[in-house]
Amino acid sequence: MIKVAHIITRLDFGGAQANTLYTASALDHRRFDTFIVAGPGGLLEGRADPSRLVAARSLVREINPVRDLAAFFELKALLRGLKPAVVHTHSSKAGILGRLAAAAAGVPVVVHTFHGFGFHPLQNFLKRGLYILLEKFCARFSDALVFVSKANMETARAAGIGSPEKYRLIRSGVKLSGYPAATDRAARRAELGLAADAVVVLSIGNAKPQKNPRHFLEAAARLTARHPAVRFVFAGGGEELENLRAEARARGLEKICLFTGWREDSAELLAASDIFALTSLWEGLPRSLVEALKTGLPAVCYRTDGVTDILKDGVNGFCPAQGDLDAFCAALSGLLGDAALRARLAAGAAASDLREFDIDFMVRQQEDLYAELLAKKGDSR
Repeated sequence: MIKVAHIITRLDFGGAQANTLYTASALDHRRFDTFIVAGPGGLLEGRADPSRLVAARSLVREINPVRDLAAFFELKALLRGLKPAVVHTHSSKAGILGRLAAAAAGVPVVVHTFHGFGFHPLQNFLKRGLYILLEKFCARFSDALVFVSKANMETARAAGIGSPEKYRLIRSGVKLSGYPAATDRAARRAELGLAADAVVVLSIGNAKPQKNPRHFLEAAARLTARHPAVRFVFAGGGEELENLRAEARARGLEKICLFTGWREDSAELLAASDIFALTSLWEGLPRSLVEALKTGLPAVCYRTDGVTDILKDGVNGFCPAQGDLDAFCAALSGLLGDAALRARLAAGAAASDLREFDIDFMVRQQEDLYAELLAKKGDSR
């Protein structure tokens, strides 16, 4: 039996967390004994098997040198107790501390998945440089570096992070069979106070600076006069949620641009919408975009990181330049004002080849990777 410990900073809403939870439950139980090690307080903790969830009390998202040092020693002690054959880390903080702790604890195989990076182009060069230096250092203790997008892989290669021989592309998986979801479109809209004939633009994500939800709100403000039937819905909670709601009210947009908070029915919301939009400034590869295309929604998303792996201009949506709000609004306005274009790109979305994003395929790829790396170490478990 191969014991695997997945380490993640916290089990909050997000693609990395959802994939980690699914992997832990779906790895072949005849071959793998799987645990999740996570910092406390995550909104998704209740979805983990409590007998397989190990709390790392000092592991927090915020940078705190004293607490981070304590987290390193705590993780090292936990791993020495668990004695896993494989440690698989996720997210930037857990990726750095977890890999260092795994190396110090003598774990045979260490894997890290980049669900995006802790560094991005908008950081000052000192902070960005420090993050890249940390990733380069931790790559030395990694037997494999997994990327969810080709764009992220090329970013790592250009930055000199790790040896390309260690690179693997394993997509962030989605339960593709669940899309498009069967739903009562009119009832779902009525629940949100949306008219049956409204053109609904949906975004799904965490209301935090990375996802740039203020550009979504600004697009709503700019386009509502030209397209009075349009309604904008941002499904997701996070640190900026209440400020965004207050700003929408202050601008008289509370009925035009809805901020719903976290929802458990995102698949049904997609099925009740007409266009998907994403204003993120950096990403790995957003699972919500995969879900939207599988649902058959044309998408307008900033051209950032892994988005361009699957979103093709004029085929299944539009990819304006990162942060170019004028171009974003122009592309979205074109879709809102042209039902025939919307229908053509919706057909292109539904025809997108997304087979490599199947979540069970993702799990099988991880199983194969663990076995391959253990064999290289001479461990035949």
